[in-house]
Amino acid sequence: MSTFFATCPKGLEYLLRDELSALGASARETLAGVYFEGELRHAYLACLHSRLASRVLMPVSQFDAPNADALYAGASAIDWARHFAQDVTLAIDASVSKSAIAHSRYAAQRVKDAIVDQCRERFGTRPRIDLRNPAIRLNLHLHKDRATLSLDLSGEPMHRRGWRRDQGEAPLKENLAAAMLLRAHWPEIYAQGGALLDPMCGSGTLLIEAALMAADVAAGLRRAHFGFLAWRGHDAALWQTLHDEAQERAQEGLRRLRDVYFGSDSAPLMIEIAKRNAQSAGVAGFVQLQKHDVAHLQRPQGFEHGLLITNPPYGERMGEREEVRALYRTLGDRMRADFSGWRAAILVAQPQHNEPDPAHALGLRADKRYTLYNGAIPCELLICKIAARDQAASERKPLSPGAEMVRNRIAKNLRHLKRYLARENITCFRVYDADLPEYAAAIDVYRDVESTQTHLHVQEYAPPATVDANAARTRLRELLRAAAEALEVPRGRIALKVRRRGKGGSKYGRFDTRCETLVVEEGGLRFEVNLADYLDTGLFLDHRTVRAKLRELAQGKRFLNLFAYTGAGSVYAAAGGADETTSVDLSATYLDWASRNLALNGFDGTRHKLAQADAMTFLRADRNRYGLIYVDPPTFSNSKRANDFDVQRDHVALLLACAERLERDGVIVFSNNARRFRLDAEKLSDRLEIEDFTRASIPPDFARRANIHGCWLLRPKR
Repeated sequence: MSTFFATCPKGLEYLLRDELSALGASARETLAGVYFEGELRHAYLACLHSRLASRVLMPVSQFDAPNADALYAGASAIDWARHFAQDVTLAIDASVSKSAIAHSRYAAQRVKDAIVDQCRERFGTRPRIDLRNPAIRLNLHLHKDRATLSLDLSGEPMHRRGWRRDQGEAPLKENLAAAMLLRAHWPEIYAQGGALLDPMCGSGTLLIEAALMAADVAAGLRRAHFGFLAWRGHDAALWQTLHDEAQERAQEGLRRLRDVYFGSDSAPLMIEIAKRNAQSAGVAGFVQLQKHDVAHLQRPQGFEHGLLITNPPYGERMGEREEVRALYRTLGDRMRADFSGWRAAILVAQPQHNEPDPAHALGLRADKRYTLYNGAIPCELLICKIAARDQAASERKPLSPGAEMVRNRIAKNLRHLKRYLARENITCFRVYDADLPEYAAAIDVYRDVESTQTHLHVQEYAPPATVDANAARTRLRELLRAAAEALEVPRGRIALKVRRRGKGGSKYGRFDTRCETLVVEEGGLRFEVNLADYLDTGLFLDHRTVRAKLRELAQGKRFLNLFAYTGAGSVYAAAGGADETTSVDLSATYLDWASRNLALNGFDGTRHKLAQADAMTFLRADRNRYGLIYVDPPTFSNSKRANDFDVQRDHVALLLACAERLERDGVIVFSNNARRFRLDAEKLSDRLEIEDFTRASIPPDFARRANIHGCWLLRPKR
């Protein structure tokens, strides 16, 4: 078994994982790519059949490269003659991040020097550099001074299918087109007898990809070159067998393909380009193309259902934006007028600061939104079922003035958070927190990684007794509807709870027994959450930055997680390279949950222990020492299985007990959500150095809420 890595544009990771799994590989997604394990056969299948990958890489070596000399030495240690002849043409792609070597070209140059010097010394000749069409392409990934050198089995970007003859100014890449079609469930619509229409088809990419997908034509079947062809480990017989099998499947699929593909464009040149590309791809006989603008769009005769899919202009320049909005309004009008019962998938640019949502101009309510990247442009794929004009109007009753204010505030908060969420790849966050006092609730967004559906967790702050109960219920209904519209989430995916002041043990109180869970992602890790059954969901979103700090501090340390709850802190510590983790909680339910979270991320076995115990009892009995201790206690607890706990009263004793178990260079990370909490620094300062980490630990989406939590880093005094 070998490990390979398939790169892809951001937003396609889960689709690519499923695609590679269907090819028989064991796949695990990460940011902008998927690791997969298998035989060489699986790598060939990925190169041949993947519609979503950008490149398929086979790691050759990994080594530390804290400077240029170490990078040269690491590359020199590889026996390159095992991989390619000394006189091949060669190119090296490089990416660097968070490393002492800051320039990718310089990093690639040092690797090239190492290879050339080795070949010249051993054989008296050297590879020639060819950046355009090399026989061998290598990939260097340098992250945090750790180098990975890989052979690029694909050789060139895999979105180049081999059929494109011409293109317009801004062609849609084929793998992004495939992702749009899969997100819109085109294979299922085709199987049910539906048609596909692109009213702004450009060079025909969506139409051609849809036809080839339905015909089961392998994405790489027409490619003339792959990077493994000049590799000395290439199994030519195996590749020929797989290629022949794909060729037979394609011939059979094209024989059965139905002519259900319709495209139009207002530019005569683009219609001609689309025709030439369809002919090159072998699907010209199945695609009907017409020249007309969106205003003359009509449903193809004889098709009561189908998919309307398109990549309209984005209007990136200021002068174009009103023109583009007018185009969107026209497209929306034509869809509602003539495409009732069809499905629509529209790729739009994410709105910039203070700009209207393109979906509003279309007049459609998206059932789903998927974040995708068209090159460097962040986009959203809007997917909806098209309703008739009168039906759509009847479904949209106007919001009350109060609800309109809530919706506008949520939209404003989203705009302010957009760059932060995109930069950090955050899909679970707080979008509203009693910003308008009359509508006192917190609204958190959770995106399920499996379905990519968005869910909302709404916690109403119980109104005071002086507020009329009927008025409070009305405001809550208005808030829920405003949130549903602003975030385009149906009511069935909104969990509602009421936060009231409790008298003990209410931190994790139970609400329901539906046992419906989602798997969400944070920091590249996966966590199980339950939005319905408990007051809290299993993942404290305001502690996102605290957990990141745990990962930063955990390398090589023994980690102790007290009041571990669902073990998110332990997962982060394990991901940060902790030697071992111990999670302590009094609840068997939450320890089981912690175990599932650890297993979700591949952390299980004897190195990751779970202990059902009261925290103070555990500390008194334990004799281990820890390099990192995380303490996040409830504000108070009166559990029958442990002594009463009050964080203000008992935190000094708790932290001093932790200090007894701390290594000389260890760290205690202490946090809690008691709003009136005051750290008793005077009683702790004899033993511990105290760093207030509170301000740095509060993420931007929680910055609007005063005293959401406190956090301190405590170290033994020297």
